Amino acid sequence: MRALFTCLMALGACARADRFAGLREAIAEREARVPGAVVGVYLRDLADDATLEHRGDSLFHAASTMKLPLLVEYVRAVEAGKIDTNATLRLENRFASVVDGSPFTLDPGDDSDSTLYARVGQDVPLRELVERMITRSSNLATNALVGILGAERAQATARALGATTMVVARGVEDTKAFEAGIINRTSARDLGVLLEAIVSDRAASPEGTRTMLEILERQEFSAEIPAGLPGGTRVAHKTGWITGVLHDAAIIFPPGGRPPFILVVLTRGIPDQAVARALIQDIARSTWDALVSTEP
Repeated sequence: MRALFTCLMALGACARADRFAGLREAIAEREARVPGAVVGVYLRDLADDATLEHRGDSLFHAASTMKLPLLVEYVRAVEAGKIDTNATLRLENRFASVVDGSPFTLDPGDDSDSTLYARVGQDVPLRELVERMITRSSNLATNALVGILGAERAQATARALGATTMVVARGVEDTKAFEAGIINRTSARDLGVLLEAIVSDRAASPEGTRTMLEILERQEFSAEIPAGLPGGTRVAHKTGWITGVLHDAAIIFPPGGRPPFILVVLTRGIPDQAVARALIQDIARSTWDALVSTEP
């Protein structure tokens, strides 16, 4: 009986290895169809702790995915009693460059949440800024929160949770910092590890991680990974984009009580965002087919 069990386990491992081999080939082939594209993929199936990586440790400009460690840092600060859940902040559109302290402002026209600028000069709840930072990817909310939470603390927390190469050096749209090479960076693996820390309740208490998941599920920009999945699939995720860069990092919850899986797709070198978006959707679709559609 033990020999039979061992044999069946080995067959299951081989089947999973073969399925991942096909998926790995599909990802490489899809990337090759886009000249100049560089793609980083991290897949973690929590059903059996299986992992697939395609340039998983390559560093990319983080774009707005750097807002994920800020979310984690905020929830942890609340749980540690450092921030009151009812705390407010006088919202200003004036920030100091990390290079020399010189002031800069954000352009509402370049922000995916331009409506928040009407609140400048008003007291805004921190929890609302956190919500907008994730669900609408507000740059104004992000920079305000960096001033409260600290980029260095968000980076330290991310690294303590296993995102060992993630760099959270500043807020967003700090042109002097960008020109000086001070850039927020991440790998697909770093984002995947951080998402796993959330869904496994290691990033905070169960109540705290539930709060994070609920916010990530309210993400309003869902044209990347979610668009490659069957309609109605539960997804908690964070996107990010700048010129030539498009990312999505997601926890995907298949139906029927199957454990979730984590999929992170980072792209650069693709000037046309629609082309990058289609690539991410196809990788999400192929991943779903490999992990879920083939299951009995």
